[in-house]
Amino acid sequence: MNVAPALIRGYEVVIGLETHTQLSTASKIFSGASTAFGAAPNTQACAVDLALPGSLPVMNRGAVERAIRFGLAVGGQIAPLSIFARKNYFYPDLPKGYQISQYELPVVQGGTVEFYLGDAPHKVRLTRAHLEEDAGKSLHEAFDGMSGIDLNRAGTPLLEIVSEPDMRSSKEAVEYAKALHALVVWLGICDGNMQEGSFRCDANVSVRRPGAPFGTRREVKNLNSFRFLQQAIDFEIQWQIDQLEDGLRIQQATVLFDPDSGETRTMRSKEDAHDYRYFPDPDLPPLVIAPEWVERVKGEMPELPSVMAARFERDDGLAAADATMMTQSLAFARFYEATKAAGAAPKLAANWLMGEMSRRLNAEDKALEAAPVDAPTLAAMINRIQDGTISNSGAKQVFDWLWGLSDAIGDKGPAMVDEIIDGKGLRQLSDSGELERIVDEVLAANPKSVDEYRAGKDKAFNALVGQAMKASKGKANPSQLNELLKKKLG
Repeated sequence: MNVAPALIRGYEVVIGLETHTQLSTASKIFSGASTAFGAAPNTQACAVDLALPGSLPVMNRGAVERAIRFGLAVGGQIAPLSIFARKNYFYPDLPKGYQISQYELPVVQGGTVEFYLGDAPHKVRLTRAHLEEDAGKSLHEAFDGMSGIDLNRAGTPLLEIVSEPDMRSSKEAVEYAKALHALVVWLGICDGNMQEGSFRCDANVSVRRPGAPFGTRREVKNLNSFRFLQQAIDFEIQWQIDQLEDGLRIQQATVLFDPDSGETRTMRSKEDAHDYRYFPDPDLPPLVIAPEWVERVKGEMPELPSVMAARFERDDGLAAADATMMTQSLAFARFYEATKAAGAAPKLAANWLMGEMSRRLNAEDKALEAAPVDAPTLAAMINRIQDGTISNSGAKQVFDWLWGLSDAIGDKGPAMVDEIIDGKGLRQLSDSGELERIVDEVLAANPKSVDEYRAGKDKAFNALVGQAMKASKGKANPSQLNELLKKKLG
C-alpha cells in the first residue's frame, strides 16, 4: 500500500495521469489506412480519416481486442456495451472538427496498476480506459517559418488510460508511468516508442494543505519521456505553491512543458466536459462485447508480470522487490529465465541482472536486447562462481572483458568465459594442500594477530584473512580460506 506522502513547503501534492497509448494495429481505428510511422506527410490519411462526405467509420476489431487485453490485465471491468461519442473542438490538426472518443460508457472501467517505489509497494487506481482516435500533427518551423499539418496520425487508434488522483510525488508518478509502459508493451498492445509518440502522458497537478479539499488542477500536456514528466511536475508544483504563497489563485488551465527552459507555460484555459458538447456518434453503433469474446482474449494472454513475479518468489526464492525487478519488462523476464535455463542459480542471476548488467546498460543508455553479454554467456560466468572457479571480484573482471569483446563474441561467449579466466589468471586457488601451506606461513609470521584473535578481538581475524589473500595473490578461495584459518586458530 502507498505510504504517507511527504509535504513540500507544507503542501501536499495531488497528481493524476492521463496516458495516450497508441495501439499496435496495422490499420487505423475506423479505416483501413496504415498506421506505419515515418511515411511522407499526408500520404496515410484516407477519406474516412478526413470525414469527407459519404465516408463512414468502421470499428477496428483488433483495437477492441487490445483494449480487452488491457482491461483484463489491470483487473478492470470490461463493459458489455460501450458508446462512441463525438468530442467537439476546433484545432488545425483535427480534420473533422470533432474527435471520435468514448465518454459516458468507456470500454474499460476501474482496475489498478501496482509497482514499487524503492522497496515500498504502491498501487494506483484507474478510473477508466477508453478507445479513441488520434488527431493529426502540427509541424512548426518546417516550411520557411510557416506551420504545416500532417494528417498521417489522424485516426490512429488510442487507448486513453485515466488514473485516479492517487499519486503524491513526481517520483511516484514516474514509477506509475514506467509500470504502465512496461505493461502495455508486455501485453503486446503498444510498441511503447515514446520518441514516436506511441506512449505519452498528460499530468494533472494540484497542491493543497493537508486535509483540505483538492486544489485547482493544471494539466501538463504531451509529455513523451519519463525525464520530462518528472521535470514538468516538479516545476508545476513549485510554481503553484509560489502562486498560493503570493496570495494568488490557481486558474484551471492546459499548459505545455518546455524542455529547454524546464518550465511550463499556459496554452489555454482548461475546458470542462460540457465545453466539448459530447453526443453519441450517429455513424457508429454501440460496441457490444460478448462474454465469449472476453474469454477467448483471456485464453490468449501471456503470463502477467504480477503472476510471473509471484512464481519467481515461490519457485526461485527471490524477494518480492527483486521478483518485481525481474518482471520490469518482458525482455528482462525472458533474459532472466534464459540465464536460469543455462544453469545459473536464480538468486545469482537476479543479482547480476539488477547489479552489473543494469549498471552497464544505464551507463551506455542501451536496452537489454542490445546487451553485449547474452544470457548463455552470463550463465556460464555465474556457473564459474558457483563451482568456486572464480571469486565475485574475478567474475567482475570476466564480465568487463566480455563486455569489451562484445563485437567478436557471437555464439562463442560461453566458451570464452573459461578462456578469459585462464588467460587472465583469475582461477581461484582451491588446492587444500597449497592453501594450508599459505595459512601456516601467515600464522607463523603474524603471532600478534593470532594472540589478539584468541583473546577475543574479531578484527584480528580479518587481518589474517587479508594477509593470506595477499600471499595467494588474491586467488585463494575465500570460503575455504576462512574455514581453514578458523580450524587452525582453534
